[in-house]
Amino acid sequence: MTSTGPDLPPYVFLLFGARGDLAARKLFPGLYRLAAAGRLPQDFAVLGSGRHSPGTDEEFRDEVLDGLRDSVDDLDESVARGLLERVSFETADADDGSDLAARVREVEESLGEGVRRLVYLSVPPTAMSGMVAMLGREGLAERARLVIEKPFGLDLESFEELDRDVHEVFDEDQVFRIDHFLGKEAVQNLLALRFANALFEPAWDRRSIASVQVDVPETLAMEGRGSFYESTGALRDMVSTHLFQILGAVALEDPGEWSAAAVRRARAEVFEAVRPLDPARVVLGQYDGYRDEDDVDEDSTVETFVALEAWVDNDRWRDVPFHLRTGKAMAETRRTVTLRFRQPDSTVFGSGLEPDELVLELTDEAQVHVELLGKRPGPEMDLAPATMRLDLGEELPHDEPLEAYERLLLDVLHDDHTLFAHADETRRLWKVCQPVLDDRPDPLPYDQESWGPPEALDLPPGGWRLGRGAPDAG
Repeated sequence: MTSTGPDLPPYVFLLFGARGDLAARKLFPGLYRLAAAGRLPQDFAVLGSGRHSPGTDEEFRDEVLDGLRDSVDDLDESVARGLLERVSFETADADDGSDLAARVREVEESLGEGVRRLVYLSVPPTAMSGMVAMLGREGLAERARLVIEKPFGLDLESFEELDRDVHEVFDEDQVFRIDHFLGKEAVQNLLALRFANALFEPAWDRRSIASVQVDVPETLAMEGRGSFYESTGALRDMVSTHLFQILGAVALEDPGEWSAAAVRRARAEVFEAVRPLDPARVVLGQYDGYRDEDDVDEDSTVETFVALEAWVDNDRWRDVPFHLRTGKAMAETRRTVTLRFRQPDSTVFGSGLEPDELVLELTDEAQVHVELLGKRPGPEMDLAPATMRLDLGEELPHDEPLEAYERLLLDVLHDDHTLFAHADETRRLWKVCQPVLDDRPDPLPYDQESWGPPEALDLPPGGWRLGRGAPDAG
């Protein structure tokens, strides 16, 4: 560890679900990267918890180290060992957290004065309220910041119940509803691209833009998450959280300043303007073979694919369709935002020209390109497609992007809510999605390694950008 986070008090990281997939792939690697960069407090401890014990603390540390070796390229063993020295485990559940509370206080005594707590709940939505109540009973909400993993409830009613239960124990300013898409460098760069460049800002509205696509297909199938998906499905897992948060970033009004209050207020205003979804403009799908996955009901009707049309009814975006698509076991894994521009007013080159497109690839190192028309070299005044590209990884090779969980954990430590969802935002997005939950279309079958059900392919006028060419339309 090269240095310590500036002005950070001692911290206990209390991780529920510490033996789960998210902890292994994201949380412990995030803590490792913060440790390697010297961004953690000088004095801290990591206390994992869950229903089932790994055995001894040393056995738990071995589990964590195996996960780091699987998830982190070029792992620095000395940094990993330094982190693991501070890691331990204590069992707990919603009914009994007394041993955990005693262990937390024992660890805090070893850290000295002014210790704060970062409590991370990586548990199913149905278990969230019970765990929050336990934290309250055991006094573990004091001096704490609570991080809640999505989905935040399973519908509007369950969200309201969860929100009430959370606020009986925690104040809103203690709560961080995490959506790791907001922590991605590329999503933040989308805001920088627009608001810092006069080339784009004047054209970022209904007068210039004909439609927007947010497309997040995945090649992965269940990968052992069958029981989770049976209780959630793609709409709850991806659309009510990740995809709508990307929509919010695209559609954001100028917040005036980069502060938590300003950005969250602007985001909430966008979501308030989103029209509740029309089930007739939503296509659900289920990939062939899903019902054969482990922990999946043989007659399951859970959707693994969603494509939909959304509308933002404000002056900037009125009558501009936003098309959102995501699914499992699809042809590619991508995170692509496409702004499709209107036809130019000029008729110099005739009509029916291919529209320009601004394409943002939300990879770890942001990539932006503009598909447009130029003159084909030669004696004739013929048009040909051309591409302008911006690759920040190439332009800024010495700057290392923060992985999303690394960035968001750091923001929690610094009490920065900018990239976290407020209760009002979350409530509004459930209201937007609720019509589909109340009048749910039947999921349609689709082949694995395809672009989803055929009925979804023509949902956007002109089709989806991804999948319209072969083999890679990106």
